[in-house]
Amino acid sequence: MVDSTLPLLLNGYTWLPDRRRRSGGAPVRTRLLGKKTIALHGPAAVRFFYDEQHIHRHDALPQPVIDTLFGRGAVHSLDGERHQARKALFTGLLKDPSAVQALTEHVSEHMKRARAEWSRKNRVVLFDEMAKVLTRAVHAWAGVPLAEDAVGRTARDLISMVDGFAAVGPRHFRARRARRHQEERLAALVDSARAETEEAGTTVFRRIVAHRDTDGSLLTPHTTAVELLNVLRPTVAITWFAVFAAHALHRYPDSRHTLMIDDGPRSGWAFAQEVRRFYPFAPFVGGLAAEQLEWSGRAIAPGTMVLLDLYGLDHDPDLWPDPYRFDPSRFLTGPAPADALVPQGGGPVGGHRCPGEDITIAVLATMARFLARSAYKVPEQDLRIPLRRIPTTPRSGFVISDITALADERLPATGAARD
Repeated sequence: MVDSTLPLLLNGYTWLPDRRRRSGGAPVRTRLLGKKTIALHGPAAVRFFYDEQHIHRHDALPQPVIDTLFGRGAVHSLDGERHQARKALFTGLLKDPSAVQALTEHVSEHMKRARAEWSRKNRVVLFDEMAKVLTRAVHAWAGVPLAEDAVGRTARDLISMVDGFAAVGPRHFRARRARRHQEERLAALVDSARAETEEAGTTVFRRIVAHRDTDGSLLTPHTTAVELLNVLRPTVAITWFAVFAAHALHRYPDSRHTLMIDDGPRSGWAFAQEVRRFYPFAPFVGGLAAEQLEWSGRAIAPGTMVLLDLYGLDHDPDLWPDPYRFDPSRFLTGPAPADALVPQGGGPVGGHRCPGEDITIAVLATMARFLARSAYKVPEQDLRIPLRRIPTTPRSGFVISDITALADERLPATGAARD
């Protein structure tokens, strides 16, 4: 069986859908990094994959991904009771509607401040600016100290961790360097916080600092820093979706008009969902077969790498009519097909609902509505989105100029509507 690691690196998001088409829709069997691999597709495959009796995800993370994206000792790499206790911490931090609302309010405030700054510049690269907005907002929301002169470096580091996890060469080494720098920064803050005599407090920072493992001991400063980054980094990663939202508002102006005139939370939620479905983010997720399994009459040996096709699922014409047409209204006519929308993959909460999904949708809807209600020009630039690059974004980073607020701007904080 030929190893597909190099074709994956060369073809990016299209590798797995192309292989599936060549197989006539059958599960794809191959090797990745020398390991036997089978790739599954479809809503039934989503349910199969996220059944923890079938697939162990935390055992499947390659060391380069742990060393860049998640960090050593993170919840994603734990088993048993320690995993359950740690994931309960994240559930409490990220699934509280009042916490989601508070974060969107921070994002709104920092977007307004940023726009005032942008208006004094000839042009700005939106990808870089959105990363700084989200870095400021999530640190303020989480109660993590961050000096203004450290915002740019911190934003670049948090972006690098995501940008380099699936790469080789300079991008990957930048990701490793960024993680080391941020772990050291946060571990020092943890030491300082624990040296204080004041009570633990209720901020995200204080709750993670005070978290105790199953044996009753505090997490080490390094592990505490790792878990703090697993709140900060995914929030700043919304930068990719925010720039895709700007791309959609530019390419599909009817969507912009809807967000300008409709204050209801449903329109922002539908737009955010369509951005997550339409634009490429995670190509697939992987795990290891926990036992002897069978899928569509095909045996899967224990320890086999099992991939779940996400990009292909979110663009499957059997699930999404005219899948390469950007159309937020598809989320206004009723609930999405069951287990058909999995753009981010799952997380420590269980199932394919990432623990930060509510935050992602709410923050993305807030930022998209803000952009729709701002006036700016989109100068000539390269807005192509290369599918070979994971994760990808418009080549130019999306440059805008002549930025102002619209005269009749109304920007209520946008909470997460649920389907």
